[in-house]
Amino acid sequence: MDVITTKIPDVKVLEPKVFKDERGFFLESFNQQVIQDILQIEEPFVQDNHSFSAKNVLRGLHYQIQNPQGKLVRVVHGEIFDVAVDLRADSPTFGKWVGIYLSAENKKMLWIPEGFAHGFFVVSQTADVMYKVTNYYDPTSDRSIRWDDPDLAIEWPNKKKPLLSPKDLAGKYFKDAEVFHTAGTSS
Repeated sequence: MDVITTKIPDVKVLEPKVFKDERGFFLESFNQQVIQDILQIEEPFVQDNHSFSAKNVLRGLHYQIQNPQGKLVRVVHGEIFDVAVDLRADSPTFGKWVGIYLSAENKKMLWIPEGFAHGFFVVSQTADVMYKVTNYYDPTSDRSIRWDDPDLAIEWPNKKKPLLSPKDLAGKYFKDAEVFHTAGTSS
């Protein structure tokens, strides 16, 4: 598996080895030992999530302030623009974002460590997004930051207003959001 460092060094793009022939392809999408070695993480993945979305849907920017989750995101059908925002106040990349296109065709995965908000915009007609997380979903600590926050200035690929959930419509502005001050703590 190849690893590409993004402009936020803790966020990584993983490119699995794909073996193609006339029958189709094979790839190893997950191997706990390989992933832990590549990402230099110790925590195991404890939950798999799968979302299906239509074109122009934007999900995010989500994070858990307690019980934060690291996420390993991949697309098994369609294409998305996937975004991670650094919410670690002590980080040199605090408040910065990185975005990458993930698709069934390119087979790339995005590693988003704990302490980041995550969101994605569906570019294709539909998209199936699967992601592994390092902590269980905790609805009491679930938070959302506005997708269109002017301080973050994320360059989403959409030309019109996206389809949003009520939760995402009510997201906070970055300046008012709870952030992480040291590993595992928040305010």
